[in-house]
Amino acid sequence: MVRLKERYLLVNIIYPPDTRKSAPSVPDFVSQHQPTIEKVTPQVLLKGIKAEVGVLFGDYGSGAFEGTLSVKYLSLATSTFILRCPRAHFQMLWSALTCMDHIPTKDGRPCIFRVVRVSGTIRKAEEEVIRQARQLVLAAKQHADNTSQAARSLRLQPEEVMLDVLGDDGRNLEDGMDEDDG
Repeated sequence: MVRLKERYLLVNIIYPPDTRKSAPSVPDFVSQHQPTIEKVTPQVLLKGIKAEVGVLFGDYGSGAFEGTLSVKYLSLATSTFILRCPRAHFQMLWSALTCMDHIPTKDGRPCIFRVVRVSGTIRKAEEEVIRQARQLVLAAKQHADNTSQAARSLRLQPEEVMLDVLGDDGRNLEDGMDEDDG
């Protein structure tokens, strides 16, 4: 019996930062890993990928993935998916994903399909998905902690407020000029 060799490609959908909508408090890595809001299904994703393979590699590319390409995992919340393909043609699939620049839906947003990991088993690809999600949450939490700490340091303490009002020597600055000034 012959065992079919397959590869699993873990792919992230990365969105370029939108300068019109981006809030100053949102870091770039969070804005790039935003959820996919379009109605993307595994079938729509496969159709778009097969169309790109057909454009790049013609009939040979279309035939190489006929019946063997499948989406094993799709998360719109993390903009991540896992593709299963034949081992002999995973580089062809990778190049097609690199050339795709929009979500394969009607009026899809511009994006980048980044292959993060190529694995022989789906288990290793799933472990990488979990590791990336954990890393993103920790990075966002650290950024939030840093910004809240910076905001706290900008606030004046009550003693500092009193010194600002009274002046360094304890004299009230609102009294105006000294008698010998004018």
